[in-house]
Amino acid sequence: MNANLITRTTVALGARWNRIPRFWRMQAVGWGLFTLVDLIDRGITFHSLGTSLLLTMLVAPCCVLLSSAMGAAYARQSPTNELAPRTLVLIALLSLGSAATAVALLFTVRHLVGLTVPEWSTAQEIGLPLIHYSLAFVGWSLCYFWIRAEIAERAEHRHAVKAEAEALRAELEELRLQLDPHFLFNALNGVAEEIPEHPEAALAMLRDLTAYLRHSLAGIHQPVVAASVEAEALAAYLRIQQARFGPRLATRIQVEPAAASCRIASFLLQPLVENAVKHGKRDDVLQVAVEICLARGALQIEITNSGALAGTKPPRNRSPIGLENVRRRLALYYPDRHHFTLAERGNQVVASLVLQGPPCES
Repeated sequence: MNANLITRTTVALGARWNRIPRFWRMQAVGWGLFTLVDLIDRGITFHSLGTSLLLTMLVAPCCVLLSSAMGAAYARQSPTNELAPRTLVLIALLSLGSAATAVALLFTVRHLVGLTVPEWSTAQEIGLPLIHYSLAFVGWSLCYFWIRAEIAERAEHRHAVKAEAEALRAELEELRLQLDPHFLFNALNGVAEEIPEHPEAALAMLRDLTAYLRHSLAGIHQPVVAASVEAEALAAYLRIQQARFGPRLATRIQVEPAAASCRIASFLLQPLVENAVKHGKRDDVLQVAVEICLARGALQIEITNSGALAGTKPPRNRSPIGLENVRRRLALYYPDRHHFTLAERGNQVVASLVLQGPPCES
């Protein structure tokens, strides 16, 4: 009961803390740590906890207000995050002015209540704190510009990733919608030829074509699917191609049960399988195999076809959008968590994919 209450309280406090603007969170953390150090330093100087608390609680809000005013001045006078000479001069002047204000407040209060530092002259009582607070405000200013630069860089990165995702999504939609007209024509022509004598075979081909088209179009709104769903779409595509090429094409799809429910970016494997069918060697029988398994916590996929890489180059009038799209989608959905190779193994071409963890869903 108590543990649940503590957990709920911690979560509620964390949520409230996250709702506070980032600038004020940084202010609270930074000046909180500085105030702690300042309190210890005054305790050593005055040998009195009460005096140290009084002076620290007086100057801490002053520092927060002064630094907030400095931040507003920096935002107006230095909109960029570069520490140009003009900006460095501004930092020096504002830090010195803020330090002088804090020191003047402390000096006035101490002399009104009769607090002096033993064996310190007036010059020391003013000069040493002035240096101390000047360095503090200079450090705060440098941290302000550093944090602002980090925030700007992260925001720019997010915008770049979002723009890339939108561009890639548009490209993927184009890839889905601009189906190979020869494939579609041949599939429909094959259905028409089978209808008179083999209506059941024609119906099966039509169902496979429907399943393939449904998967390719549905993926626009469902970018991540189970590996088994992706395999079913590939199987439908390959059955259509088998109906077209007959005994000259032999296919095999194997999905390990442990990998069937793993999430994968939709339509990720389709360009690789299309390349295997289009560019594979069909002198005798073109063999295309797809294997999906789970090993050491990673989804491992191999797509093989008989032939050689020398024969996989696309025609000059067509861009290699398939492989390029695969690489870009891997970078988007599996950033730094994927490995893709396309190589020859004996008399076969092997496309290997290793995907660590689930895909990022945007």
